[in-house]
Amino acid sequence: MNALVVPLQFLAGLLFSMVAGSVFGIWRGYNPLAYSANTFVEMHQGAVRGLNVLLPGIALASIALVAALAWLARGKGMIFWLYVCAICLMIAGGLATRIFNQPINAQVMTWTADTLPADWGTIRDVWWNWHVVRTGISVLAMAVLLAAILADRPAVRERQSAHATEPGSDSTPR
Repeated sequence: MNALVVPLQFLAGLLFSMVAGSVFGIWRGYNPLAYSANTFVEMHQGAVRGLNVLLPGIALASIALVAALAWLARGKGMIFWLYVCAICLMIAGGLATRIFNQPINAQVMTWTADTLPADWGTIRDVWWNWHVVRTGISVLAMAVLLAAILADRPAVRERQSAHATEPGSDSTPR
C-alpha cells in the first residue's frame, strides 16, 4: 500500500465528516420552520457568518483528497469507482449549496426584523428544501467514502484475492 494512502484516507474522512456532520446537525437541530421570523433571521445570519466560507473550503479540500485517493486506486476496480462516486456526490452537494442555498443566504444576510420581505416564509422554505437535499447527498457521500476506505485496506483486498483463487471457491461466505 502506498505510504500516502492512510494519511489521505484519514484526512479525507475527517474533513468530509465535518461537512456532512454540520449539514446533518443543521437539518436535525435547527429546522427553521419552527422559528419566528426574528429568530429565523438571527439564527440564519449567525450560521451563514460562521459556515458560509468554512464548509465549502473544507469540502473542496475533501474533494481534492479523495481525488488523490482515486488516482492512487487506479487499477483497483471497485475501490476506484467508490472513490469516484464519493467525489461525484461531494460535488453534487456542493453544487446544490452554491446554486440554491448560497444565493438565498446572501438575501437573508440583508434582512432585518423590520425589512423582511412579504414572502420571507416561501424563501425560507425553498432554502430548507435544498438544505434537506444537500444533507441527504452529503450523508450518502460520506457513506460511500467510508465504503471506499474500508474496501481499500490491504487485509480486505488480500482476503478477496485469496478467496477468488481457491479451487472450488464459490460466493458463499465462510
